Amino acid sequence: MTKRNTAQRRHAILAYVNTEGEVSVEALAQRFDFSEVTIRKDLATLEKSGLLLRRHGGAMPLPAELLDTALNVSAAKRAIAVAAARRLREHNRIIIDSGTTTSAMIPELDGKTGLVVMTNSLAVANALHALEREPMLLMTGGTWDPHSESFQGQVAEDVLRHYDFDQLFIGADGIDLARGTTTFNELLGLSRVMAEVAREVVVLVEADKIGRRIPNLELPWACIDTLITDQRLEDTARRAIEAHDVEVVTVAVDEPESRR
Repeated sequence: MTKRNTAQRRHAILAYVNTEGEVSVEALAQRFDFSEVTIRKDLATLEKSGLLLRRHGGAMPLPAELLDTALNVSAAKRAIAVAAARRLREHNRIIIDSGTTTSAMIPELDGKTGLVVMTNSLAVANALHALEREPMLLMTGGTWDPHSESFQGQVAEDVLRHYDFDQLFIGADGIDLARGTTTFNELLGLSRVMAEVAREVVVLVEADKIGRRIPNLELPWACIDTLITDQRLEDTARRAIEAHDVEVVTVAVDEPESRR
């Protein structure tokens, strides 16, 4: 069993538990055709990662408020995600990149009709699958990158080039006001291909990441159409970004931010 297949199985188990509620180890073993010993190890790993709760003989989903904490979904990220989802039109073809801010968009997609969503993230795919009105889902495939918990590489890039999309929604580890989005990840090719095949590139990022300079340039400003951030954005930073012909959208955060 490869690490990639193990990760896929655990994401599938998590999606199933989140959809069905409390599920026994025996039921999971039958559904996924693995031994109960393997399933118990999977559940232990998922619980250690803060993604579900184990119960005697099985597992259950995290309560919503605990899931937000586990996924580091701050009030600012939720507000940014809501603003991003409002830019969607029905029947849009979109790409959602991996990341906690982009993942926070998923609950906002439930009422949209006819969406086609491409992603390189198993977490995003599982969250989409759990929606009551699940959109058409496309996966890039490719090489599994444990750092970003997403698929990367030449295969994923080739798959993307066979499609065209209305919008790309992508996050960033930092924003260099002179250059564009920056990242700790050294695998940059897929992000750039995503931007190439989308008519509008929308960056979702909290204001405290703006001005953070990280060596790896991901998307230069010339590739970006819109940046959505929160109300903490300083006026000087806004003007610097808008000077690159990028639309800047700021959102109010209704509750005090208690976590990053």
